[in-house]
Amino acid sequence: MSDLERLVTEIPGPRSRALAERLRARESRGVTFLSDDFPTFWASAAGATVTDVDGNRYIDLTAAFGVAATGHANPAVARAIAEQSARLPHGMGDVHPSDVKAALVERLAALVPQPGAKVFLCTSGSESVEFALKTALLATGRPNALAFAGAYHGLAHGALEVTGIEKFRAPFRAQLRNATRFVPFPDRREPESLARALGAVRDALGDDASLGAVVVEPIQGRAGVVVPPQGFLRGLRAACDAHGALLVVDEIYTGFGRTGALFAFEHDGITPDLLCVGKALAGGFPLAATIGTGAAMDAWQPSAGEALHTSTYLGNPMGCAAALANLAEIERLGIPRRARVLGERIAARVPALARRPAVVDVRGRGALWGVACRDGSVAGASVVAALRRGVIVLQSGIHGETLTIAPPIVISDAQLDRALDILIASIPA
Repeated sequence: MSDLERLVTEIPGPRSRALAERLRARESRGVTFLSDDFPTFWASAAGATVTDVDGNRYIDLTAAFGVAATGHANPAVARAIAEQSARLPHGMGDVHPSDVKAALVERLAALVPQPGAKVFLCTSGSESVEFALKTALLATGRPNALAFAGAYHGLAHGALEVTGIEKFRAPFRAQLRNATRFVPFPDRREPESLARALGAVRDALGDDASLGAVVVEPIQGRAGVVVPPQGFLRGLRAACDAHGALLVVDEIYTGFGRTGALFAFEHDGITPDLLCVGKALAGGFPLAATIGTGAAMDAWQPSAGEALHTSTYLGNPMGCAAALANLAEIERLGIPRRARVLGERIAARVPALARRPAVVDVRGRGALWGVACRDGSVAGASVVAALRRGVIVLQSGIHGETLTIAPPIVISDAQLDRALDILIASIPA
């Protein structure tokens, strides 16, 4: 069977439309966007191919928010979950842990060059960020953080405090501490923005003794794949060292090979104090982690029988088994290397993308790219047009103006080429 697109009904099809009506009736408002021409409802997926409930087949350029780096329904990951579910689907993560929890913590600590690395497991990226913020307070005695305009670190209240996108903050401002110091994020299109951003960071850390952490994405994802100039992370590392703050690098989206290195911080040759990971970690199972230096993580006191930060599903055995299998697949498949190859292939199509009159910029690294359009309406129309032609692509950007290309990294050359042909044709003039 071909792994290219194959459409057998109108898009969305009748079963997707019926499911949309059912969801509209019972799901809380403000969650799933539902309209006459969007979305389709997925029934199955494999590799870089998604099939909806009407039997339509699509090429996926989203990896389901970057999760399916090693492919949808990766057989090794699916097998690990199935075998673990039959043996021990749930444990007592901080009371009577499982054997696979211990194995995963060791495996994650070995992936990073942090001295004496230690690991906290959780279920979502937001929780990983919140644990990092708590750790920074314990390690430095300083309660507040510096973050960046356009940053997306999650929507739970602690993570929302350091998220720099106003539309997410505004409805809940009264419940936020509003103590985070936001500074501009540099853009590789403006070389002088690097000096401005680093100067603002140094000034803020020098002026405000309450700042114990700098929280940053190596590439801003939700803001529209904003790529900073080379040396940005090195500058942040130096500023944190000079002022005694912890550097928290959020690689929930960029981690595990997406940018062409196992972690994007490697491109700048630095080591974070705290590293937040998730999404592609467990190949589809909800699992995230914070990995930190021993010096930072040992600010937490040993448990006296009641954990100070925990959850029912901490170190869930199925999630740990999935992550162990997925990490082995990342290594076996050479995911970072494959991401670099995809990046070269996408870069070769930049001139064709840039020729579309509605496109104002194309930027990216490895298997993470953004196509910035002149406004959100153009990007939105492109998403719908591509879907009707058999390609799933994600809309991002502060104003929804960007199309994000972040396919499963196992996508074939033929699938990627075909999907890019369709995407280019779907962007209106």
